[in-house]
Amino acid sequence: TRLSDYPTIRLPDYPTTRLSDYPTIRPSDHPTIRPSDYLFFADNFCKPMTKNILGTRVDPTSYESATTQVLKWAQQRESRYVCVANVHTVMEAYDSPEFQGVVNAADLVTPDGIPLVWILRCRGHPQQARVYGPELTIKIIEAMAMQQIAVGFYGSSTKTLEQLIAVFKEKYPNLKIAYHHSPPFRPLTAEEDQAVIRAVNASGIKILFVGLGCPKQERWMAAHRGKIQAVMLGVGAAFDFHSGAKRQAPLWMQRSGLEWLFRFSQEPTRLWRRYLVQNPRFVILILMQLLSRRM
Repeated sequence: TRLSDYPTIRLPDYPTTRLSDYPTIRPSDHPTIRPSDYLFFADNFCKPMTKNILGTRVDPTSYESATTQVLKWAQQRESRYVCVANVHTVMEAYDSPEFQGVVNAADLVTPDGIPLVWILRCRGHPQQARVYGPELTIKIIEAMAMQQIAVGFYGSSTKTLEQLIAVFKEKYPNLKIAYHHSPPFRPLTAEEDQAVIRAVNASGIKILFVGLGCPKQERWMAAHRGKIQAVMLGVGAAFDFHSGAKRQAPLWMQRSGLEWLFRFSQEPTRLWRRYLVQNPRFVILILMQLLSRRM
């Protein structure tokens, strides 16, 4: 009955994040569930540091802490997944209980968006800094290169992926890239999916960077936890930024919470709804949540 003997409750069945919302779980109540099915719940949701932002879990963490945790999982070749959450993630989750369950079930959810950082600071974490997907990618890549641990990349277009690998190989000569794949822009067949799983596991990688965009990458990682024997990180636009396919906002815009304005100016047709509809909704909803906590 050691805690280490208890792995995985899948959280689509438990889509909220307050501990009071979860039933008391006893092995005797669920005789068909292995004792090993409980560790995930204990490991991820019995954490006083975890915060709820509009029902979506966000973990107060740092680049150092997140990198250390990912390396620990990778060295043990555990099947885990990490989400980087911003306003877009939170609003997708708010509008979809199923997707909220996917994010809340992640092994780590970092505050990627500056508004989420501000909220965490207002809620008891005054020193909270941004843990930005593209920067977290670099921190982990650097650590992997130093330790010569194999990594892989899954997502984006073939051209972008080739450019990304070329950039990383030039910048980090000791980095071992043992797998990369650009999937088609359609759902994979069962046979294609099994082929991906076999290829990833056969490559021996311990970390797989996933760049499919939100919410596709989070759903993909959740569906492959326990199948892919590596730590999966959904890093969104990191592939585009580091390959040079797209420009990042200037640092002053990132730090002041205006990155959305820069990205909107670059891709208005694709991003207008995210920023002109969802962002105002987020502000209204988060103000209502914060006010309700003070009443």
